[in-house]
Order: sequence, then structure tokens, then C-alpha cells
Amino acid sequence: MSALPEFVFWMNLVLNFNAGGHEARPYDTNTFDMTKVLVFGTFDGLHPGHINFFEQAKKHGDQLIAVVARDATVNEVKKHFPKRSELLRLKAVKQCKLVNEAMLGNIGNPYEIIKKIRPDIIALGYDQTSFTENLSDILKKEYLKIEIVRLQPYAPEIYKSSIM
Repeated sequence: MSALPEFVFWMNLVLNFNAGGHEARPYDTNTFDMTKVLVFGTFDGLHPGHINFFEQAKKHGDQLIAVVARDATVNEVKKHFPKRSELLRLKAVKQCKLVNEAMLGNIGNPYEIIKKIRPDIIALGYDQTSFTENLSDILKKEYLKIEIVRLQPYAPEIYKSSIM
């Protein structure tokens, strides 16, 4: 291994560990060419619908980053707090092998995290409406060229979070 790829490997290891993860997950030394897919959600008790959501999103890129909604944001949007704390929900998402990186969302401006991560693609759930109405306009205003894809439902009569 020449010096440059080895340096890039170790820098990626350090950067990915310090980017909010509690475990180092080294990525391929060619991460600059990887397509980053970003997903958002409450993830209050991972179920087969969430796993399918992650599988569909992962098909759009190489690296899947999941942003777990803060307790305060969930309460603001859904008018009730999640059953599990944000830290427990984050821990569960981090343990999912499909997700390369997971982090808590921002308090206040939910779009700040998009500017920080700078994904290539944002994958939205089939019924995801919070903070998505003007997403394209907000991305354009921030000069971010990010593709938005809408994922397909997976047994919504069983796994839709609002009925669980």
C-alpha cells in the first residue's frame, strides 16, 4: 500500500469515528467517489418496515447515513414524545448493519444537518411529510445539488409508525 492510500484510510477511520459515531467504521479508501444517501426518521422501535426503508435507501448509494429525530422535534411534529429516548433510538439505528453512520438531528433548524453531511441523495419515506414540503427549494437556496428520492411502502397496514 503506498503512503497516500494508507493516509486516506487512516484519516477516514479517524474522521468517521469523530463524526458522531461511537465506533470506528473504516470505509473504502476511495470514499471521495462514494455516493452518500441520507435518511431521516424517528425510528421508535426498529421493525421490518424500517429495515426495508434502509434496504431501499442503500440501493441508491454506497454509504447510508441515518439521522434520528430529536425527542423535542418528534414532540413538535407528532404532538407526543416517542416511546424510546433519542439515545436509545440512536443506539438501535447504529446497531443496524445496513446503516454506515447514524447521528441525532439538530435542535432548531432541521436542515442544518444536510449542509453538514452534504449527501448526494436524500431518501424519503413514502409517507414522510415533515420538513419535506419545501425541501427542494431549501436545497436550491443553499446551492446544494442533492437528488431527492421517494421510497416505496412496505406493508404500511402493519408497519406504519403512526398505527404502531
